[in-house]
Amino acid sequence: MEAVAIMNRWSLSKVVFSLAVAGSLLVGRMQAFAEPETGTEHPWSIGGTFGWKDFEGEEAVQDSGNLTLHVSYDYSERWTFEGVLQYFPSLKGNTRTDWNNGLVINRLEEMTGAKSTSAAGISIECLYHLTRWKRIDPYFVIGGGMMVYGQSFVGRKFDNAANKLTDDSGRKLDPTLNAGLGVMYHFNDSWAVRADARMFFAVGGVQANSLFNIGVEYTLGAGVPPDLVLGGPVDSDGDGLTDAEEAVYRTDPQNPDTDSDGLNDYDEVKVYDTDPLNPDTDYDMLKDGEEVHHYKTNPKLADTDKGGVSDGHEVLEDHTNPLDGTDDLLLYSLNMEFDTDKADIKPQYKPTLDVIGKVIVRHPGSTCVIEGHADKRKRSAAVYNQGLSERRAKAILEYLGSTWKIDRKRMVSKGYGFSRPVAPNDPVNGNVKNRRVDIYIEGAKDAESPAAGLEAAGTIPATEESVGGVKVETNSSAVEPDVK
Repeated sequence: MEAVAIMNRWSLSKVVFSLAVAGSLLVGRMQAFAEPETGTEHPWSIGGTFGWKDFEGEEAVQDSGNLTLHVSYDYSERWTFEGVLQYFPSLKGNTRTDWNNGLVINRLEEMTGAKSTSAAGISIECLYHLTRWKRIDPYFVIGGGMMVYGQSFVGRKFDNAANKLTDDSGRKLDPTLNAGLGVMYHFNDSWAVRADARMFFAVGGVQANSLFNIGVEYTLGAGVPPDLVLGGPVDSDGDGLTDAEEAVYRTDPQNPDTDSDGLNDYDEVKVYDTDPLNPDTDYDMLKDGEEVHHYKTNPKLADTDKGGVSDGHEVLEDHTNPLDGTDDLLLYSLNMEFDTDKADIKPQYKPTLDVIGKVIVRHPGSTCVIEGHADKRKRSAAVYNQGLSERRAKAILEYLGSTWKIDRKRMVSKGYGFSRPVAPNDPVNGNVKNRRVDIYIEGAKDAESPAAGLEAAGTIPATEESVGGVKVETNSSAVEPDVK
C-alpha cells in the first residue's frame, strides 16, 4: 500500500512538472530567436549549493542531502552553460516490509550487502534566464550527465508480487537527464544566491527523482572597479557621450539608448544626426535603429527612395522595397475637414475624390486602400479617434463606390486614429498634417499620376495643391488626360 501511494503521488507531479518545464523552455527558445543577444562583460562564475534529493519509493536508497560545485559561462545575456560536480557523501538503504514474516528489510543491503553507500555525478547544464542581471533573475534549466554509485545496485528493484529482484545484473553508472526551474537573487555584480527545483529522469529506468538546491554564486571579475582616469569626463552608460553632453541633449546618462529605437545616443547625435528623444525621427513608422541596421533606409527621410510612399508603409503595409522608387503605390494624401463627430463628405471635396475615382475606373485591375488618420491633442481619446477615422475612411469608400460604380471588393477602408502621425503633434492644437485621408492605389502608377489628374480637373500640378478646398499631396508629375 505504501508503494502504491508513493507511485500515485509521483505520477501526477511528474506529468504536471514535465509539461510546465517543456512549455516554458519552448517559449524561452522562441524569445531567444526573436531577440538577438550579446555576451556579458564578465561571463565566468563559480558557485556551490546544498541540495536534497527525493528518491522514488522503490529506489534502493533513502532521500539524502548532497553538495555540488559548478563553473558557469554566460554565452549571452540569457543563455548560461554550466559544468556541475555533485556528491552524495552518504546514501542509506531504503526499506521494504516482508509481509509474509513481518520483517523490515534494507533494500540496499538486500541487493549489495552494504547498508549504505555514496555517489558522485557530473553533468552539463543549460540555463535560460528571463531577466538576466536584474536583481531577481528567474531561469529554466535542462541538462544531462552521469551518476556513479559506490555499490552496484542501480536499476535493481524488488518485485513484491514475484518476491524477487527484477534485475540481478546491476550497474554502477547511471545516465540521467534533468529539467527544472529556479531563481537567482543578485546582491550586487559579484554575489548572488540561487535556488532551484529539478526532476531527474534515469536513462533506461522508470524512476523520476526530484532535487531541491540552494546555494551561492560568485561572478569572476565583476567586483573589479573600472580603470578611470582621475579628473576625466564621466560616461556613466558607456554610450560615447559624457554625462555633461547628455545633459545638453536631455538624454538619460544611465541609459545608452534613451528612446529605445536601436541606435545609441552617441550614434544618433554624432553619426546620424537623428533625434535621440524620438524613436522615429522622420515619422515613417520605422524606428531609427531598424532603418539603419535592417532596412538600410534613411532615418531622417520618410521616403528614402522618393517613390511617393513612406518607408514604413512600404515595409509594413505594401511589402514593397523602400529602396526602389519604381514599385511604390500611387498615393493621394488628402487633408479633408469634417464636421465635429461627423463622417459626411462636404460638397467642396467631391471634385478631388472624382479625380481619384477616374484613376480607379481607368484601371479595372487596380485595387485601393483608404486610410483615415487623426491628430492627437492633450485630451484626445484613442478609442474615439480610432472609430471616427474608420467611419470617415468608410464614407470615402462608399462615395467612390456609388458615384463611380467601383466594385467595393476592389477597395478596403481602414482607420488608424492618431497612431500613425507624419509630423509632431502640438499638445493643444494637434497638427493639421496628421488630420488626413491617405488613398493608396495599386496597379495604376505605371500610367497614371495624381498630379496630372488634378491638372485635368483644372488645377496646376504641384507636389502639394489645394483642389476644391482640400489640400492634396501627390507622388508623381506625369500627365494624365481627363476621363469623361
